[in-house]
Amino acid sequence: MKRGKCHKLNRIEDRLSDLPDCILLHIMSFLNTKRAVQTSILSTRWRNVWKYLPKLTLNLTLASSHFNIVSRIFSLRDDSTALDTLNFSPCGLVEPRLLERVIEYIVSHNIKQLRMDVICDIEHFKPCLFSCQTLTYLNLIVIRPHLHALTLFPNSLTLPALTTLSLQYFAFSVGNDGRVEPFSALNKLNSLIINRCKVLDAQNLCISNTTLVHLKIIAPDSPPKASCKIELSTPSLSNFYFRGTPIQKLCGSNGNLSSIKHVTIYVVSTSAKTPLVLLNWLVELANIESLTVSPGTLKVLSFVPDLLEIEFPSLCHLKSLNVKSDLPLCFIPEFPSLVDFLRQNSPSVKINGI
Repeated sequence: MKRGKCHKLNRIEDRLSDLPDCILLHIMSFLNTKRAVQTSILSTRWRNVWKYLPKLTLNLTLASSHFNIVSRIFSLRDDSTALDTLNFSPCGLVEPRLLERVIEYIVSHNIKQLRMDVICDIEHFKPCLFSCQTLTYLNLIVIRPHLHALTLFPNSLTLPALTTLSLQYFAFSVGNDGRVEPFSALNKLNSLIINRCKVLDAQNLCISNTTLVHLKIIAPDSPPKASCKIELSTPSLSNFYFRGTPIQKLCGSNGNLSSIKHVTIYVVSTSAKTPLVLLNWLVELANIESLTVSPGTLKVLSFVPDLLEIEFPSLCHLKSLNVKSDLPLCFIPEFPSLVDFLRQNSPSVKINGI
């Protein structure tokens, strides 16, 4: 390398090293933690910077050395700096001692935001994780080592600071009354995402929470065969998102879902029951102000027998109807008549084709 080029590179390196720690830490927060640790070999200026990271991202790929790597990072990190966020998604089956080490560190260091994407049995989780006093955000994906087996959601979940919860690939067990209410003890919950979770024996899922504002449900690829329902006891719920096959009855425990103002429905597959179920959903969601649908949703709705002859009692407060499609709306033959049906009680509604 020519001397001029080498001198230029040194100048660039010096400029980067001259940045204050807060800037360097911000840059390093976008790196996998293992890569961030490797910056310590650059110079004495970089040797200890990573130890003050407020966020750790442990996306590890060498399963045989997971425990040693994680233990080393935890032991070298400077505990005088609060650790706000931990992302833990190792490759392959997680050994129990590693999971125990990570959970102990989470609880003992008052972590606020946690994302775990692991392959293991839920029995290996220490119970203290589900009663952590500081967690405000929890994104939990637990895949069992056995194929086609969902992870049973823990019966006891007491996270007093939690505001956002995202669950994927879980199964909920029901009580003797055929209901399951897994979120009623979360007194600060604001946002809930249920992604491809099931209720065992196709029973009723009751989402009971007084503080919940945002609810997103992504249904499993195979809908339940038996009749069941989603019962919402959520007086603060404003935003409802559903993606999948509407087959469950949707209802409010107090007889209505009047708090919900913004609804998104993406129908990705259908059954014989889906058209009428979808129509009943729109009847239950009587007070919404905005409705976002896919072309598939409109198509399924058009299968309701004599739909245009039905006197529709709902959507009197509808202000906007959004259709998310890659095609111009003129390519959806059912669109004009369905729009007229949906806005018959709100003729001034704004139509948006996205």
